[in-house]
Amino acid sequence: MLNGSIVALITPMTAEGKVDYASLERLVEFHITEGTDAIVSVGTTGESATLPVAEHVEVVAQTVKLVAGRIPVIAGNGGNATAEAIELTLGLSKAGVDAMLGVTPYYNKPTQKGLVAHYKAVAASTDVPQILYNVPGRTAVDLLPETVAELSVVENIIGVKEATGDLMRVSRLRELCGADFKLYSGDDATACEFLLLGGDGVISVANNVAPKAFKAMCEAALKGDAELARQYDEPLRGLYRDLFCEANPIPVKWAVHRMGLINNNYIRLPLTELSDTYHGQLVQAMEKAQIEVI
Repeated sequence: MLNGSIVALITPMTAEGKVDYASLERLVEFHITEGTDAIVSVGTTGESATLPVAEHVEVVAQTVKLVAGRIPVIAGNGGNATAEAIELTLGLSKAGVDAMLGVTPYYNKPTQKGLVAHYKAVAASTDVPQILYNVPGRTAVDLLPETVAELSVVENIIGVKEATGDLMRVSRLRELCGADFKLYSGDDATACEFLLLGGDGVISVANNVAPKAFKAMCEAALKGDAELARQYDEPLRGLYRDLFCEANPIPVKWAVHRMGLINNNYIRLPLTELSDTYHGQLVQAMEKAQIEVI
Protein backbone atom coordinates (compact mmCIF):
# COMPACT_ATOMS: atom_id res chain seq x y z
CA MET A 1 0.00 0.00 0.00
CA LEU A 2 2.84 2.42 0.75
CA ASN A 3 4.95 2.02 -2.37
CA GLY A 4 5.57 4.16 -5.42
CA SER A 5 5.00 7.86 -5.98
CA ILE A 6 4.23 9.69 -2.72
CA VAL A 7 3.76 13.46 -2.58
CA ALA A 8 5.14 15.57 0.24
CA LEU A 9 2.12 17.83 0.03
CA ILE A 10 2.29 21.60 0.53
CA THR A 11 -0.09 23.22 3.02
CA PRO A 12 -2.04 25.97 1.17
CA MET A 13 -2.72 29.17 3.10
CA THR A 14 -4.81 32.29 2.73
CA ALA A 15 -3.40 35.81 2.41
CA GLU A 16 -3.95 36.12 6.18
CA GLY A 17 -1.86 33.03 6.84
CA LYS A 18 -4.69 30.67 7.77
CA VAL A 19 -4.90 27.18 6.26
CA ASP A 20 -6.87 27.31 3.00
CA TYR A 21 -9.03 24.20 3.16
CA ALA A 22 -10.75 24.90 -0.19
CA SER A 23 -7.35 24.80 -1.91
CA LEU A 24 -6.41 21.71 0.10
CA GLU A 25 -9.45 19.90 -1.29
CA ARG A 26 -8.42 20.91 -4.81
CA LEU A 27 -4.90 19.57 -4.24
CA VAL A 28 -6.17 16.25 -2.91
CA GLU A 29 -8.43 15.74 -5.92
CA PHE A 30 -5.63 16.74 -8.28
CA HIS A 31 -3.28 14.10 -6.87
CA ILE A 32 -5.85 11.35 -6.87
CA THR A 33 -6.77 12.14 -10.48
CA GLU A 34 -3.10 12.24 -11.52
CA GLY A 35 -2.37 8.86 -9.94
CA THR A 36 -0.28 9.76 -6.89
CA ASP A 37 0.05 6.65 -4.72
CA ALA A 38 -0.02 8.31 -1.27
CA ILE A 39 0.08 11.71 0.44
CA VAL A 40 2.37 12.92 3.21
CA SER A 41 0.41 15.57 5.11
CA VAL A 42 2.25 18.27 7.08
CA GLY A 43 5.78 17.06 6.60
CA THR A 44 8.65 19.45 5.97
CA THR A 45 7.14 20.57 2.66
CA GLY A 46 3.83 21.10 4.46
CA GLU A 47 5.49 23.64 6.78
CA SER A 48 5.32 21.41 9.84
CA ALA A 49 7.84 23.57 11.67
CA THR A 50 5.43 26.54 11.78
CA LEU A 51 2.14 24.75 12.50
CA PRO A 52 1.30 24.40 16.21
CA VAL A 53 0.28 20.92 17.34
CA ALA A 54 -3.50 21.51 17.28
CA GLU A 55 -3.41 23.09 13.82
CA HIS A 56 -1.05 20.38 12.55
CA VAL A 57 -3.44 17.64 13.68
CA GLU A 58 -6.42 19.47 12.18
CA VAL A 59 -4.80 19.79 8.75
CA VAL A 60 -3.97 16.08 8.76
CA ALA A 61 -7.47 15.13 9.92
CA GLN A 62 -9.03 17.23 7.16
CA THR A 63 -6.69 15.66 4.59
CA VAL A 64 -7.77 12.18 5.73
CA LYS A 65 -11.40 13.25 5.43
CA LEU A 66 -10.89 14.66 1.93
CA VAL A 67 -8.98 11.60 0.73
CA ALA A 68 -11.79 9.37 2.05
CA GLY A 69 -9.79 6.16 1.89
CA ARG A 70 -8.90 6.41 -1.80
CA ILE A 71 -5.13 6.47 -1.20
CA PRO A 72 -3.04 6.24 1.99
CA VAL A 73 -2.29 9.32 4.08
CA ILE A 74 0.99 9.55 5.98
CA ALA A 75 1.21 12.23 8.68
CA GLY A 76 4.36 14.07 9.63
CA ASN A 77 4.94 13.55 13.36
CA GLY A 78 8.50 14.72 13.88
CA GLY A 79 9.79 17.16 16.48
CA ASN A 80 13.08 18.13 18.05
CA ALA A 81 11.74 17.31 21.53
CA THR A 82 10.64 13.72 22.11
CA ALA A 83 7.78 14.82 24.37
CA GLU A 84 6.46 17.12 21.63
CA ALA A 85 6.73 14.36 19.02
CA ILE A 86 4.76 12.04 21.30
CA GLU A 87 2.11 14.70 21.91
CA LEU A 88 1.76 15.13 18.16
CA THR A 89 1.71 11.37 17.60
CA LEU A 90 -1.09 10.89 20.12
CA GLY A 91 -3.20 13.51 18.38
CA LEU A 92 -2.50 12.11 14.92
CA SER A 93 -3.30 8.57 16.06
CA LYS A 94 -6.95 9.65 16.31
CA ALA A 95 -7.00 11.15 12.80
CA GLY A 96 -7.18 7.87 10.89
CA VAL A 97 -3.81 8.08 9.14
CA ASP A 98 -2.23 5.02 7.56
CA ALA A 99 1.30 5.77 8.80
CA MET A 100 3.46 8.54 10.25
CA LEU A 101 6.75 10.03 9.13
CA GLY A 102 9.09 11.21 11.88
CA VAL A 103 12.05 13.42 11.00
CA THR A 104 15.13 13.08 13.18
CA PRO A 105 15.14 15.64 16.03
CA TYR A 106 16.65 18.78 14.58
CA TYR A 107 18.98 21.46 15.97
CA ASN A 108 19.92 19.68 19.22
CA LYS A 109 22.08 17.06 17.41
CA PRO A 110 21.35 13.85 19.37
CA THR A 111 23.74 10.92 19.34
CA GLN A 112 22.82 7.64 17.63
CA LYS A 113 21.90 6.32 21.09
CA GLY A 114 19.59 9.30 21.55
CA LEU A 115 17.98 8.72 18.16
CA VAL A 116 17.23 5.11 19.07
CA ALA A 117 15.68 6.15 22.38
CA HIS A 118 13.65 8.91 20.68
CA TYR A 119 12.18 6.72 17.98
CA LYS A 120 11.45 3.85 20.34
CA ALA A 121 9.58 6.20 22.67
CA VAL A 122 7.51 7.65 19.83
CA ALA A 123 6.73 4.20 18.39
CA ALA A 124 5.68 2.93 21.83
CA SER A 125 3.05 5.69 22.08
CA THR A 126 0.96 4.43 19.14
CA ASP A 127 -0.02 1.39 17.10
CA VAL A 128 0.18 3.36 13.83
CA PRO A 129 3.09 2.32 11.55
CA GLN A 130 6.10 4.62 11.79
CA ILE A 131 8.54 5.68 9.06
CA LEU A 132 11.92 7.11 10.05
CA TYR A 133 13.09 10.21 8.18
CA ASN A 134 16.77 11.04 7.70
CA VAL A 135 17.59 14.44 6.19
CA PRO A 136 20.88 15.62 7.72
CA GLY A 137 21.08 18.64 5.43
CA ARG A 138 18.18 20.15 7.37
CA THR A 139 18.52 18.57 10.81
CA ALA A 140 22.31 18.48 11.40
CA VAL A 141 22.14 14.81 12.44
CA ASP A 142 22.60 11.69 10.32
CA LEU A 143 20.58 8.57 11.13
CA LEU A 144 23.15 5.94 10.23
CA PRO A 145 22.19 2.66 8.49
CA GLU A 146 23.28 0.64 11.53
CA THR A 147 20.95 2.72 13.70
CA VAL A 148 18.09 2.23 11.24
CA ALA A 149 18.74 -1.52 11.44
CA GLU A 150 18.51 -1.41 15.24
CA LEU A 151 15.18 0.39 14.98
CA SER A 152 13.84 -1.84 12.19
CA VAL A 153 13.14 -4.64 14.67
CA VAL A 154 10.58 -2.45 16.48
CA GLU A 155 7.22 -3.88 15.44
CA ASN A 156 5.58 -0.72 14.13
CA ILE A 157 8.66 0.91 12.60
CA ILE A 158 8.19 -0.13 8.99
CA GLY A 159 10.61 1.92 6.90
CA VAL A 160 12.89 4.89 6.40
CA LYS A 161 12.87 7.96 4.17
CA GLU A 162 16.49 8.47 3.22
CA ALA A 163 17.23 11.99 1.95
CA THR A 164 21.01 12.07 1.90
CA GLY A 165 21.26 11.47 -1.85
CA ASP A 166 23.82 8.75 -1.08
CA LEU A 167 22.83 5.85 -3.32
CA MET A 168 25.33 3.56 -1.62
CA ARG A 169 22.95 3.45 1.33
CA VAL A 170 20.22 1.59 -0.57
CA SER A 171 22.04 -1.75 -0.67
CA ARG A 172 23.43 -1.24 2.82
CA LEU A 173 20.00 -0.54 4.31
CA ARG A 174 18.48 -3.49 2.45
CA GLU A 175 21.25 -5.77 3.70
CA LEU A 176 20.86 -4.63 7.30
CA CYS A 177 17.08 -4.26 7.50
CA GLY A 178 15.76 -7.06 5.28
CA ALA A 179 13.45 -7.30 2.30
CA ASP A 180 10.26 -6.26 4.10
CA PHE A 181 11.56 -2.98 5.51
CA LYS A 182 10.43 -0.09 3.31
CA LEU A 183 13.06 2.15 1.74
CA TYR A 184 11.89 5.53 0.46
CA SER A 185 13.95 8.14 -1.33
CA GLY A 186 13.63 11.69 -0.05
CA ASP A 187 15.92 13.15 -2.70
CA ASP A 188 14.20 13.84 -6.03
CA ALA A 189 17.44 14.17 -8.00
CA THR A 190 18.52 10.59 -7.20
CA ALA A 191 15.07 9.04 -6.78
CA CYS A 192 15.01 7.18 -10.10
CA GLU A 193 18.30 5.44 -9.40
CA PHE A 194 17.25 4.80 -5.80
CA LEU A 195 14.24 2.83 -7.06
CA LEU A 196 16.28 0.98 -9.67
CA LEU A 197 18.63 -0.11 -6.90
CA GLY A 198 15.77 -1.67 -4.95
CA GLY A 199 13.93 1.15 -3.19
CA ASP A 200 10.19 0.93 -2.59
CA GLY A 201 9.04 4.49 -3.22
CA VAL A 202 9.77 8.20 -3.28
CA ILE A 203 8.41 10.88 -0.95
CA SER A 204 8.77 13.76 -3.35
CA VAL A 205 8.65 17.56 -3.55
CA ALA A 206 8.54 17.64 -7.37
CA ASN A 207 5.50 15.37 -7.25
CA ASN A 208 3.51 18.46 -6.16
CA VAL A 209 4.10 19.90 -9.64
CA ALA A 210 4.39 16.92 -12.01
CA PRO A 211 2.54 14.00 -10.40
CA LYS A 212 1.58 12.14 -13.58
CA ALA A 213 5.09 12.14 -15.04
CA PHE A 214 6.63 11.35 -11.67
CA LYS A 215 4.26 8.42 -11.20
CA ALA A 216 5.22 7.09 -14.65
CA MET A 217 8.91 7.28 -13.73
CA CYS A 218 8.31 5.47 -10.45
CA GLU A 219 6.27 2.72 -12.08
CA ALA A 220 8.91 2.05 -14.71
CA ALA A 221 11.72 2.05 -12.16
CA LEU A 222 9.86 -0.29 -9.80
CA LYS A 223 9.41 -2.68 -12.71
CA GLY A 224 13.14 -2.54 -13.37
CA ASP A 225 12.82 -0.83 -16.75
CA ALA A 226 15.79 1.49 -16.38
CA GLU A 227 15.68 2.92 -19.91
CA LEU A 228 12.01 3.91 -19.70
CA ALA A 229 12.37 5.23 -16.14
CA ARG A 230 15.25 7.48 -17.18
CA GLN A 231 13.27 8.71 -20.20
CA TYR A 232 10.48 9.85 -17.88
CA ASP A 233 12.99 11.26 -15.41
CA GLU A 234 15.03 13.42 -17.78
CA PRO A 235 12.42 16.18 -18.44
CA LEU A 236 11.89 16.51 -14.66
CA ARG A 237 15.52 17.15 -13.80
CA GLY A 238 15.17 20.90 -14.11
CA LEU A 239 12.41 20.75 -11.51
CA TYR A 240 14.58 18.69 -9.19
CA ARG A 241 17.17 21.47 -9.35
CA ASP A 242 15.05 24.62 -9.39
CA LEU A 243 12.49 23.57 -6.80
CA PHE A 244 15.39 23.91 -4.37
CA CYS A 245 16.75 27.25 -5.61
CA GLU A 246 15.59 28.59 -2.23
CA ALA A 247 14.64 26.67 0.89
CA ASN A 248 11.86 24.12 0.42
CA PRO A 249 8.89 24.74 0.29
CA ILE A 250 9.37 28.30 -1.00
CA PRO A 251 9.81 27.40 -4.71
CA VAL A 252 7.30 24.54 -4.86
CA LYS A 253 4.58 26.62 -3.26
CA TRP A 254 5.17 29.36 -5.82
CA ALA A 255 5.08 26.79 -8.64
CA VAL A 256 1.81 25.21 -7.47
CA HIS A 257 0.28 28.68 -7.23
CA ARG A 258 1.39 29.40 -10.82
CA MET A 259 -0.41 26.20 -11.86
CA GLY A 260 -3.65 27.62 -10.45
CA LEU A 261 -4.03 24.86 -7.87
CA ILE A 262 -3.95 27.07 -4.79
CA ASN A 263 -5.50 30.50 -4.23
CA ASN A 264 -2.51 32.20 -2.63
CA ASN A 265 1.26 31.92 -2.43
CA TYR A 266 1.44 32.81 1.28
CA ILE A 267 4.16 31.07 3.26
CA ARG A 268 4.77 31.46 6.99
CA LEU A 269 7.69 33.35 8.45
CA PRO A 270 10.57 32.96 8.81
CA LEU A 271 10.26 31.76 5.19
CA THR A 272 9.25 34.33 2.59
CA GLU A 273 7.87 34.12 -0.94
CA LEU A 274 10.17 33.17 -3.84
CA SER A 275 12.56 35.93 -4.93
CA ASP A 276 11.86 37.46 -8.35
CA THR A 277 15.36 36.37 -9.38
CA TYR A 278 14.25 32.75 -9.67
CA HIS A 279 10.85 33.11 -11.34
CA GLY A 280 12.12 32.79 -14.91
CA GLN A 281 14.27 29.72 -14.40
CA LEU A 282 11.55 27.91 -12.48
CA VAL A 283 9.00 28.65 -15.21
CA GLN A 284 11.46 27.24 -17.77
CA ALA A 285 11.88 24.07 -15.71
CA MET A 286 8.10 23.71 -15.45
CA GLU A 287 7.65 24.19 -19.18
CA LYS A 288 10.33 21.59 -19.94
CA ALA A 289 8.36 19.18 -17.75
CA GLN A 290 5.25 20.10 -19.79
CA ILE A 291 3.56 21.82 -16.86
CA GLU A 292 1.12 24.56 -17.83
CA VAL A 293 1.91 27.86 -16.15
CA ILE A 294 -0.75 30.57 -15.82
